[in-house]
Amino acid sequence: MAQNNTSGNDGNRFSEILRFIFSNGTGSNQYCHDFVELQVELSLLPSVFIILLLSFKERRKKIHDCERHFRCLRGRFSFVIPLDFTGKMQNRWSYGFAFGSVTPFVFKLMSQTLLTTYVPHYLKALVALLAALMVSIACMPLFVCLSTKHRLLGGVLGLLYSLSWFVAQLCNLIFCRILMPKGDDLEAYRLRAGWLFDAPQLLCLGFLVCRFGSIIVKGVQKRLRNHCQQEELKENEYKYVQHLLRRPAKVPVEKSWFQRNVYEWDPYFKFPNRITATVVLCFYALYTAVAFEMIYSWWVTSQWKIDNSTMNVKNYFKNTWYSSVACATLTSIIHISQVLVCYRKHIKSLRAGDKKYLPKNFKLDPDYGVVGLLKYPGHQIAFTVWGYLISQLVMFALGLAFVFLVIIPISLERFDIWLEDVAKSLANFFTLLALMLLQRLLSHIFFLQDKTSPTDEAKPLALNNRKAFHNINYFFFFFNVILGIMSCLLRFIKSAAVCLMFLSRIERPIMPEGFEKQDLSYYTWLGMIMTDHHHTNPVLLSFCHLLSKHSSESLQNGEYSRLNAEPLAKNRVHTRWLLMYTLVRNPKLILLRKKRGHKNDKELAFAWAIANTA
Repeated sequence: MAQNNTSGNDGNRFSEILRFIFSNGTGSNQYCHDFVELQVELSLLPSVFIILLLSFKERRKKIHDCERHFRCLRGRFSFVIPLDFTGKMQNRWSYGFAFGSVTPFVFKLMSQTLLTTYVPHYLKALVALLAALMVSIACMPLFVCLSTKHRLLGGVLGLLYSLSWFVAQLCNLIFCRILMPKGDDLEAYRLRAGWLFDAPQLLCLGFLVCRFGSIIVKGVQKRLRNHCQQEELKENEYKYVQHLLRRPAKVPVEKSWFQRNVYEWDPYFKFPNRITATVVLCFYALYTAVAFEMIYSWWVTSQWKIDNSTMNVKNYFKNTWYSSVACATLTSIIHISQVLVCYRKHIKSLRAGDKKYLPKNFKLDPDYGVVGLLKYPGHQIAFTVWGYLISQLVMFALGLAFVFLVIIPISLERFDIWLEDVAKSLANFFTLLALMLLQRLLSHIFFLQDKTSPTDEAKPLALNNRKAFHNINYFFFFFNVILGIMSCLLRFIKSAAVCLMFLSRIERPIMPEGFEKQDLSYYTWLGMIMTDHHHTNPVLLSFCHLLSKHSSESLQNGEYSRLNAEPLAKNRVHTRWLLMYTLVRNPKLILLRKKRGHKNDKELAFAWAIANTA
């Protein structure tokens, strides 16, 4: 027991020493607050080194004259591509987790820059852009090492870089937990719950460490087995084209309930890395927004001093708030999942030549297509966060209205008394609803003629009992004005509900038909899918790949050029024979030929004679 107490006292002394050290310096809070900026600044030099090393390994097709004197620099230092969002299929999920590990640095550093007091107001936007540029340079090796053609070198550099970031983040999390303040204020509470924001970033960095490790293993295996590089055309594109060329099955395969109503997996379709990265970041942004709300709501409820009379009110507010958060989170998750479903549905429809998902008379400007390809990931993430926040606040307001209009009156009075009051309040609504049903019932029974055939599904559009119809039409004319007021309110409520639910769904227009161009977010989606359709169509890619492969083989075999090993004299004789045969068959071309010297009159006369006789 004494030893355990001694070890416990030593741990307390160690934490006290650390607190004492940081209290005399910048302080533990200031250290944890400035860690992101410090890590980004320390990562700039190794990041630039990795970028220069990988760009040195890349070769350019064009070699300048000044490089010919330096054999080691011929064609070196080409551009490195961090990521390709134009339909590439490699490292689809890796790019998403790389963005997940980078995004917190961008948000933290930009927020710290905007909240600083020593920067003038008119320069804060410029300083925030410079901070974003620093983060982009510091995080670029995580993407470059994934996209480089030199897989083994990129895997080693990426493993070292991502592992250093993972260790730094883990040490910072542990260190800040040791130096965590014990106060009850909002800043101390936020720092104690800060691990909720750091955990997803650590998971993303851990995934990248494992991913770069697998790249190294595969690279070593290929070196040992002398594997050649993979072809540019992927296996899934070949399989997709082969699937189109097959005859359809005579007996259709029976689908399960999940395949019919929820989702059917397509083995011949793969989502590009832009869509997968966007979906991963949408989930990350949703998690961050929910964690932010929960941390502040926990602190507010813990600081809410109440007595016995207001205990129920606090419980109502708290339960309503948490219920709205859960419902809004579930709705957002469903909307994010629908992005994958709608993307596959629209792309497969365009590949089949069906444009039913496009607006009528739709013609996309190529500029909007490229802009949509650039803007879509950021727009989808922003719309996901805003859709969650707005829908959660509206659900919270509706929940409070339900509590104060239903639950509290029932708890204070009996249920039958409350139901009687509600029935009296809704009597007018039920009266108007009964009138609407009465008009429909009269139209179906009395004012339409009978079916012409018993097999008809509905009655024909032919009036019956015209005198009674005109009288009913006269008396209902003024009633329908009141019904129109109620219908207008219902239309407004339904439109608001639909716009609210589909605010984050930019693949659906919220504007009515004919006004889709006013919905710029929807046109961003259209531009993105149309650009993807033009650049990732497997049939077109397969055709281009086969054509390029056939042309390269033809060049190597000497079918269409002089690259073969046959003597040049034989090629010259063959070319002159083809020229003579062409001129004999088309003598008028003799007059159009160009010669180095001046044409002789005899040659012109001979050509003119042959042309006229032909």
